[in-house]
Amino acid sequence: MTLTLGQPDAHGVPTVLTPRLVLRGWRADDIPVYLAIVTADGMADHTPQPSTEAGAWSQTAFQIGHWALRGYGMWAVEDRASGQLLGRAGLYEALGWPGCEVAWTIRRDRWGQGLATEAGAAAVEFAFDVAGKDDLISIMTAGNVGSIRVAGKLGLHRDRSEVLQGAEYDIYAIDRKTWETAQG
Repeated sequence: MTLTLGQPDAHGVPTVLTPRLVLRGWRADDIPVYLAIVTADGMADHTPQPSTEAGAWSQTAFQIGHWALRGYGMWAVEDRASGQLLGRAGLYEALGWPGCEVAWTIRRDRWGQGLATEAGAAAVEFAFDVAGKDDLISIMTAGNVGSIRVAGKLGLHRDRSEVLQGAEYDIYAIDRKTWETAQG
């Protein structure tokens, strides 16, 4: 994929266009929609999610601040055809985190359509080509079969297990050289 960047938003977050998605900066009107997405049945099974509007607001503010502090972060993922918010995807590296993480959360009723892979691929390309990262990780529980499948499609492989915030997670990884080789 060749990364297609649009104009940055008011916070400096670049817009990324994929064939079916718009990866864009967060807006206040995303908060109630995002909360509905992450509180749907099964969405918090493998990744902690906010459960209140205040929690979703805090997470959104964090995402905007992450972009300001790191120059990369998580985008709001929007369906290009309908304009509907579908979730989030991008890069995450909070203080003390074990590396720059590529991550995704897509609305449950849109699982199985390749949207997480499409958004994740754009985030990986952004990480290596724009953010200048040399290594990426993705953190997930052993039972998160869907995300493990997405990680594999993106070229990440299981690297190790690690306890984070009191729970054990599997760490998947890819480096720039491996990614560049896979791009041909």
